[in-house]
Amino acid sequence: MKEERALNNSGFDIGIYTLADIGPAPHTGKEISAGQRLKEIIEAAKLADEAGLDVFGVGEHHRLDYAVSAPPVVLAAIAQVTKQIKLTSATTVLSTVDPVRLFEDFATLDLLSNGRAEIIAGRGAFVESFPLFGYNVNDYDDLFEENIELFLKLNNHENITWTGRFRPALRHAEIAPRPAQKQLPLWVGVGGTPESAERAGRLGTRLALAILGGDPIRFKPLVDIYRRAGIASGHNVNDLNIGVTGHAYIAETTQQAREEFYPYYSNYWGYVNSQRGMSTRMSRADFEQMSSPDSALFVGSSQQIIEKVMHQYELFGHQRFMAQMDIGGMPFNKVAKNIERLATEVAPVLRREISK
Repeated sequence: MKEERALNNSGFDIGIYTLADIGPAPHTGKEISAGQRLKEIIEAAKLADEAGLDVFGVGEHHRLDYAVSAPPVVLAAIAQVTKQIKLTSATTVLSTVDPVRLFEDFATLDLLSNGRAEIIAGRGAFVESFPLFGYNVNDYDDLFEENIELFLKLNNHENITWTGRFRPALRHAEIAPRPAQKQLPLWVGVGGTPESAERAGRLGTRLALAILGGDPIRFKPLVDIYRRAGIASGHNVNDLNIGVTGHAYIAETTQQAREEFYPYYSNYWGYVNSQRGMSTRMSRADFEQMSSPDSALFVGSSQQIIEKVMHQYELFGHQRFMAQMDIGGMPFNKVAKNIERLATEVAPVLRREISK
């Protein structure tokens, strides 16, 4: 995987992301340390960069069963061992982070990486950050709305005067440093809420769809809402970029992929549901249904992954696909093999087909 990086002229980004979960391995029950998890994440980013993938994302959680609470710190470490891959949060919990601190952290990352920093902002699937940082979960939506509007102002202006509800006012505040890029690319992560899609379009941010299962056609109305809101607010439709994120596992055959991935995927959902106070476990029949050809779960041969991404491209006309692979206690050698397959067997075909 040390070969020359292929140039992507298709306008379609392909990458991977991690939430850095630390779960017991399904076959042994053992967990790796947070330090080892971080080392493996940095190594995965190096492999993805060397293999020619376009983007690498790191998620944010504030729990002992996840290794990353500070994505810009981890991404800064990755920036020093990579050359071209874009570096993004996946996602930043925007409701409970100070927008000024967020901008300054990622502007610094952008300078360190020579203009490769991006942010995917979301409201988060967990709520532990609210009491941790002194926020009321009942202000969930209002915090997000205020923080994203402030961030967009920070992204546009070096000096700002601003007043809001949830943080101290700014009076002719200098916002430093400025990023290497003219502006930090901001995506809004949406899991299925029309209001979130409409907001992203209205504000002119990019849209990242988290499609983890079911028929992807159910997300088509969100894409339509997003584009309509963006155009109605005066934004150029060509700037309304869309990304799709989802769970993935690639093997030589689809049956092999299902056999190998099921223990890790069922394990992952087992402890994620437990974290949320639910006892639901995934049966093999459930998994087979979720990984069927018509579903959004990217499990199969390279050809099946290509077909699923192309089907979604026909639905959404999106500009980015990002896969989450390292879940459920999966050993690093399997993660590395998946990165290689995505980069060498899937990505070239997708870029060629989409650029036609």
